[in-house]
Amino acid sequence: MKQSTKRRSSPTTEREFGGTLGASCIPVLLPLLVLFLLSVSRSPGASLLQWPPQLPPTSALWDPLAPLLLLGWVTLHAFLYLLPLGKVSEGLVLKNGTRLQYPVNGFHALVISVGLLQLLLWLGVPLGSLFDLLLPLAVCATGLSFLLSFYLYISSFWAPPHALAPGGNTGNPLYDFFIGRELNPRIGNFDLKYFCELRPGLIGWVVVNLGMLMKEVELRDEASLAMLLVNGFQLLYVADALWNEEAVLTTMDIVHDGFGFMLAFGDLAWVPFAYSLQASFLVVHPVELGAAAASAIVLLNGIGYYIFRKSNSQKNVFRRDPKHPSVSSLETIATATGKRLLVSGWWGLVRHPNYLGDLLMALAWSLPCGFSHLLPYFYVGYFTVLLVHREARDERQCRAKYGQAWDAYCQRVPYRIFPYLY
Repeated sequence: MKQSTKRRSSPTTEREFGGTLGASCIPVLLPLLVLFLLSVSRSPGASLLQWPPQLPPTSALWDPLAPLLLLGWVTLHAFLYLLPLGKVSEGLVLKNGTRLQYPVNGFHALVISVGLLQLLLWLGVPLGSLFDLLLPLAVCATGLSFLLSFYLYISSFWAPPHALAPGGNTGNPLYDFFIGRELNPRIGNFDLKYFCELRPGLIGWVVVNLGMLMKEVELRDEASLAMLLVNGFQLLYVADALWNEEAVLTTMDIVHDGFGFMLAFGDLAWVPFAYSLQASFLVVHPVELGAAAASAIVLLNGIGYYIFRKSNSQKNVFRRDPKHPSVSSLETIATATGKRLLVSGWWGLVRHPNYLGDLLMALAWSLPCGFSHLLPYFYVGYFTVLLVHREARDERQCRAKYGQAWDAYCQRVPYRIFPYLY
């Protein structure tokens, strides 16, 4: 392919995540934050406010087994991705009028992974050792994220102009490396962004949680109710994402964002190691959970999951087939683009009911850890900031795309995430 001409954005192009400053700082600060959080979770005090923080020795950051496990895991899921399982789905229409095809077999990959984990347990493999390998694995995942990001940035200069992401071709190397220049980078038919989005990191999160559960069994001869709830809730979330894998093809990550360090690190390092903080915390800081408290937490997670799944399903059905019986009776607003905006059903309650469900579940994942430490609630705080920021990005894009129709929608649906609050 011919090398594409570098296109520079106009001075008025708005850059995300703090522009060049954010793109320079985030790739340094986020990996350090992951290592800090993991170190705090396994320390006796588990204090986020201790200064200077209790940091691990450099010898604890490396184990020769870690890169072998990580590369083996990624290779396994690349193999499963290529298996002729499940169906093949088309993405949304691209700039050049074509549609890419994607294998929808992530749930198959999860089932096979769970089967392999059961086999390892039957063979007596000490999965609890993952607790001792968390820091080296996080270091290796971070290194892999950087290597992949460098490859993505360099290879993007051979991509045709129509394949570049809307916001990742500014001409600033730091920013473009971070945000991602190419929208759908592929090696042959192997879509790198789609693969990383829901495969090695997301299913890896389940494996890390299981390792923490097995470590607790090693230490105390049984798994606590709190640990079982955390594992169960988060397994449900991952299984739901993979069961509804086709829905990711209409998300901002796939449709709008380029594939750079932001998504590569988020998918491969942040998700499996930052999202599993509750489980790693419970290994060192056990919590006795009563039946009444557990029932209330299960109810909260159930409510959050119901809102999350129903609203997402309604949106995805409407995007793919507005005449479907389940959505055809819903009230809509016409836009100049020819598309229509939902103003009833779940999407008439708030502009992002799926985010509301997500946040309720996030709280339910942290509550089994009790109230003696702030660390287990880091995820709730982080996720709230993330979703508020993502909602603001979506708001800007929709206003630019739909104009007056979006203003009319906002008048009809004034609350963004929390009814009567925000």
